[in-house]
Amino acid sequence: MIDQANQGILDAVELSQNLIRCPSVTPEDAGALDVLREALEGIGFTCHDLVFSDDDTPDVRNLYARLGTEGPNFCFGGHTDVVPVGDTAAWTVDPFGGEIIDGVLYGRGASDMKSAVAAFASAASRLASSGDFGGSVSLLITGDEEGPAINGTRKVLNWMAEKGETIDVCLVGEPTNPTKLGEMIKIGRRGSMSGWLTVNGAQGHTAYPHLADNPIPQLVQMLRHLTEHELDQGNQHFQASTIALTTIDVGNPATNIIPAQAKATFNIRFNDIHTCASLEKWLRDGFDVVSDNYALKLHCSGESFLTPPGQLSDLVSDAVRDHMGITPELSTTGGTSDARFIKNFCPVAEFGLVGQTMHKVDERVKVEDIETLTDIYTSVLKKFFA
Repeated sequence: MIDQANQGILDAVELSQNLIRCPSVTPEDAGALDVLREALEGIGFTCHDLVFSDDDTPDVRNLYARLGTEGPNFCFGGHTDVVPVGDTAAWTVDPFGGEIIDGVLYGRGASDMKSAVAAFASAASRLASSGDFGGSVSLLITGDEEGPAINGTRKVLNWMAEKGETIDVCLVGEPTNPTKLGEMIKIGRRGSMSGWLTVNGAQGHTAYPHLADNPIPQLVQMLRHLTEHELDQGNQHFQASTIALTTIDVGNPATNIIPAQAKATFNIRFNDIHTCASLEKWLRDGFDVVSDNYALKLHCSGESFLTPPGQLSDLVSDAVRDHMGITPELSTTGGTSDARFIKNFCPVAEFGLVGQTMHKVDERVKVEDIETLTDIYTSVLKKFFA
């Protein structure tokens, strides 16, 4: 794992392989953080193994590691947990084999995001080997990003606050690039809210509808509030907010019964024009016009946020130009990430590998891209501490 030709320099590709070989499907760690911790402690990091618990959720192991004691503290954020592989027989390789074939590294987590975590560590080792850099480098790595995100990054950040541990900026290594390394930096994320709407009625015979209260027409009318109204048209940094219906359920197998309930589930991805609270008001205002005999359960998994273009995005953009010769787009597209928690503590941006195969069969990434990403991270660190 240590490059013998450059004693003290971690090999990002080899470390990526070792991490992939740990089947760390959320919430199992399967030794992944042990692999990372051993590598980091070997180059001088102080590591904190943090296990958090909560009701009705599995315990989750996390790692906070820091090299140096002085400020400023540049933090890399990421995760070593991965999604399930699905049908193993559909893979052309062992999902946890970490094989390199024709210059491509295969395995669950290759793209999302064990290779980026390895690049974090390798970049830090390069900086450390160059001498005093006048500050600290830290890694905040969770095992709960692909899961409910209850016992992961959010609780690590709270632990850090209790310990007086501060970070000045954070770069998250999610696979931000659509097709080619260097295309895109994420400087924000849309918020996400899921809703479960249940409209109540009264069951009855279809031949005597006046003796029943059919909830289905009321549900359909309520859903028009979602499908026929535009939330916004987007703004300078965000695309328009979207609402997606994910299921409508009645559960009625009979043709001569009016059901007692009708249900629908939906998800809203929203920009910084809205908040979860403002959206809840908008939903209830629209639903109340139709009926008051309903139940609405909402879960806000994260508010939208934006790190305005500035020091951090400039650092990453400059490093990408130095190594790739292109200027990355500053974007807020895509889903959510743990950056939604980190943004409450410091400026945060995201830049990692190409995401075309993340969560797919035969997830993979070019070895060359891992090496270039390590070069980019190294340049970001050197520019930050210059």
